[in-house]
Amino acid sequence: MINVFAKAGLALALSVCTLGAATAPALAQDVQLRIGPDGVRPVIRDRDRDYDRRDRRMGCSPGEARAAARDEGFRQTEIVRATRRSITVQGMTRRGPDRITFANRPGCPEI
Repeated sequence: MINVFAKAGLALALSVCTLGAATAPALAQDVQLRIGPDGVRPVIRDRDRDYDRRDRRMGCSPGEARAAARDEGFRQTEIVRATRRSITVQGMTRRGPDRITFANRPGCPEI
């Protein structure tokens, strides 16, 4: 009887380990296998160095500023002033008309 429990426990332990190993490659998205003249080699991607098109632009676009204002709770947004350093958006909030100013940098941080 003890032998049966030991085999069942071993089978359970192996199935749990196999299940954990099967899901691990799905989590490792930053590792690629490349096949070339030097054979198969893993390549680890550094996502901080992978640049998106938005990261290379010099500033905040008016559409991004309006979207950021909507995220802050503004409705009926419109750009009232855009300079080299800032973009001012006017719109309606729960308390009435209001303005918000964003820096003209990637990501549109609020000033």
